[in-house]
Amino acid sequence: MDATFTAEQEEIRRTLRELLLKRCGPEEVRTAVQSQCGYDSALWETLAQQLGLPGLAFPEAYGGVGCSVTELALASEELGRSLAPSPLLATAVLGVPLLLALGSEDQRAALLPRIASGELTAALAVPGASLTTALGLTGDNRGDWAGGGRAGGVQARRTDGGWRLYGQADQVLDGHSAGLLLVAAHTGGFARSRTLLFLVRDSLGRDGSGGSAGVTRVRLTSLDETRSQARVQLRDVEAELLGEEGESADVAGVLATVGDLAAAVLAAEAVGAADRVLERTVEYVKQREQFGRAIGSFQAVKHRLADLYVQVQAARSAAYYAAWATAAGEERVGGLALAQALEALRITSSEAVQLHGGIGFTWEHEAHLYFKRAAGDELLFGPVHRLREHAADAARLFGGGEVAV
Repeated sequence: MDATFTAEQEEIRRTLRELLLKRCGPEEVRTAVQSQCGYDSALWETLAQQLGLPGLAFPEAYGGVGCSVTELALASEELGRSLAPSPLLATAVLGVPLLLALGSEDQRAALLPRIASGELTAALAVPGASLTTALGLTGDNRGDWAGGGRAGGVQARRTDGGWRLYGQADQVLDGHSAGLLLVAAHTGGFARSRTLLFLVRDSLGRDGSGGSAGVTRVRLTSLDETRSQARVQLRDVEAELLGEEGESADVAGVLATVGDLAAAVLAAEAVGAADRVLERTVEYVKQREQFGRAIGSFQAVKHRLADLYVQVQAARSAAYYAAWATAAGEERVGGLALAQALEALRITSSEAVQLHGGIGFTWEHEAHLYFKRAAGDELLFGPVHRLREHAADAARLFGGGEVAV
């Protein structure tokens, strides 16, 4: 593994950082999350059309840039530094890999170029609050989280004209604004119970309301406003099977693979946020005075900041190893990297609140944006101890058997 970035990767970092410094400060972030779509649509258009961010990690044949997960992680680290609200995670990290892995050639050709241009955004909808379970981040995802034939979940039934969906999905990232829904649903009853993925195309009208008949979207009030979530209700909604009819796809295995990819990208994003909040804290302690001197000159403060620096750098190494391993097809390590990065962000942001003193405890200060991101991501993709427990189980560390190499 070559740990150095190429000239192209450094250019991605530099260009994104310069753009976000100009257009995505704390006040711009607060304004963007209050908009109807939950992000700055003009900034998203720039990221898509000028920088090719949505298509960064898929083939040029479909309008993408043709880079790997490493470049996607690098871009996400820069977005994490500014906490830029955008549909990149829901669209490019969760939606696109599912389309590439399971979609038919016609589906990929019709949808991916529109995603690459920024015209179309996507969202993964899984039943209830089962996002981390569906992605296999905190346990085996081959259970009945999609409904299991019982009441609840999302149920799919075949009709003469295709498929119909009925149920509800919570924790749908950017689900209130996405034009394409990828819905995990249970079908087959008890005899042939299985989970499949379905497309609900162009389900959003031009006025921002649900376009497809039977689709109801409600944007949820979440702890972290920069990570928009929605509840999506499906009432006898027309849908299209993702992939070819009659093919037997390992949906659970694909979701777990996408979960590992998402964990690596999320780890890099969390590292970017932790690095930025630490940077801002170091700047502040050089200015804030106590007893006639800057508090940054106190040995105890220096030790705390040094510990945070080591933790952030260790998390960065883990995140980029996970991105490289995912791109190289190595064994799954994304969950463990995500655990380390989320812990680094939580500790760094909480220390930032403390070291900023009285101003740090006000909701208006930007330190709270980072603290909420740390807490919100643990609720969505963790918690940290569950991520580590699942990684230990997968490696058979405590099972009494031979340790996997």
